[in-house]
Amino acid sequence: MNTTVRIGTRGSKLALWQAEHVSDCLKAKGLNPEIVIIDTTGDKILDQSLSKIGSKGLFTEELEEQLHTGSIDIAVHSAKDLQTHLKNGMYILAITERELVNDVLVSHKSIGSLKENENIVIGTSSTRRRALLRKFYPNAKMVDMRGNLQTRIRKMEEGACDAMILAYAGMHRMGYDALIKEKLSLEEFTPAAGQGTLAIEASATLDKEKAKIIRDTLNNDVTEIAVIAERAFLRTLEGGCSIPVFALAQLTGSAYILVGGIVSLDGTKYLRKEISFTAADAEERGVELAMALLKDGADVILREIKRSIK
Repeated sequence: MNTTVRIGTRGSKLALWQAEHVSDCLKAKGLNPEIVIIDTTGDKILDQSLSKIGSKGLFTEELEEQLHTGSIDIAVHSAKDLQTHLKNGMYILAITERELVNDVLVSHKSIGSLKENENIVIGTSSTRRRALLRKFYPNAKMVDMRGNLQTRIRKMEEGACDAMILAYAGMHRMGYDALIKEKLSLEEFTPAAGQGTLAIEASATLDKEKAKIIRDTLNNDVTEIAVIAERAFLRTLEGGCSIPVFALAQLTGSAYILVGGIVSLDGTKYLRKEISFTAADAEERGVELAMALLKDGADVILREIKRSIK
């Protein structure tokens, strides 16, 4: 078996950290990883909001093209960025152990909690976070913030906003813990499906022995089962980064609990449900939860959102 593993990644510092983490793990198992940097559409178009430029494959399509041609062996994605319908011949080889999953309030200023500072200007490019802010903190002022993590922090410090809402995982991995002012509650800011973990994507043509070593090295069974349920829920609702859908599955005792929901862009309509499941029926129950929400009116919210972003 050829021990070389070409790892495709975006070029941001956070994406490179993630790829290097994967590389270190594979190196410890006797493989010879090589990192290949690939620019994606989401990295190139920074002057428009994510909802305006679409949601399918913004941060993944170019990596998948390289997987298809065999230029890389695996692609490392933030699992929340990976589209729910993969291209033919592509599959998720592994899901890594999950970091703390919460959104966090980030600022260079001496501010307290979000409840104490509802009138501050908050930067975010996430439609989910914007909609949840409108739901729970209707007085909050918001500005769109695109770019890699370092660019957004620089814009904040230059006065574009007072604070931002970001994922804890990225802030922690980049060593920016000192900027975190508040860990936001999972009840209000339920995260995007897959937040806090990495998805390792591969082509069906990848050498089976090599694929097994990579999966055995990187996959976390508990996180994988959770993400299977979350992605099944998201796929059934046809949610993407332009749709404010949230989903989080967590193991509690011997069973998992999946919480999922949707909120209208203006925050006035909000649906949230939960369901228990086991490892054996994770996908089935994720679909079931989404269907229950659609029956309760999520279909109406989805139609309104899609009309407004056309």
